[in-house]
Amino acid sequence: MARALAPGTALARDFFLDAPDLVARKMLGKLLVRAGSGEARVGRIVELEAYFGEADAAAHAFAGKTKRNAVLFGPPGHAYVYFVYGMHYCLNVSCEREGRAGCVLFRALEPLDGLEAMARARGVATPLALTSGPGRLCQAFGITRAADNGTDLTAPESDLQIQDDGFKAGEILVTPRIGISKEANRPARFVLAGNPFVSKYKG
Repeated sequence: MARALAPGTALARDFFLDAPDLVARKMLGKLLVRAGSGEARVGRIVELEAYFGEADAAAHAFAGKTKRNAVLFGPPGHAYVYFVYGMHYCLNVSCEREGRAGCVLFRALEPLDGLEAMARARGVATPLALTSGPGRLCQAFGITRAADNGTDLTAPESDLQIQDDGFKAGEILVTPRIGISKEANRPARFVLAGNPFVSKYKG
């Protein structure tokens, strides 16, 4: 049964057909929405990183299609979730046409609704600590590989969606990606300038 998760409109599949850097620019300011039992969790997207598939040594798809990364080679608009450092999940959305891998990594959200549910999931009460960082936002939204990898984020019945509520992003900063060793200088990190919820990286 289709559900409206928030006042916004779910993004259509063709939104994600562009190259990852173009999709990332368009996604800034959109909403990540998680349906819940009685309480939805909603965050505005304020920081993203683009990964360019087999043309990008830092991308999970660089060595080609495997069982682990198969979502990246499928239709665009699907969740690709992986586990890192033995402790954190990270959420990506697939882009490009089917058969051509590419994705955008969610790095930070500005929490808007469902803050109490996020705080319980994270075990913290400070808003700045809820969704500033890829592992934190996944924990706050209850995102795991087992539950969410391969989820169609464009489907009306999905409990995890990317939505547009009409918000217009202001200045966008483009920087090198952070926390990686390969192609670290590639300018593929996209940030809403001045937003206090952007992740703080200590390299």
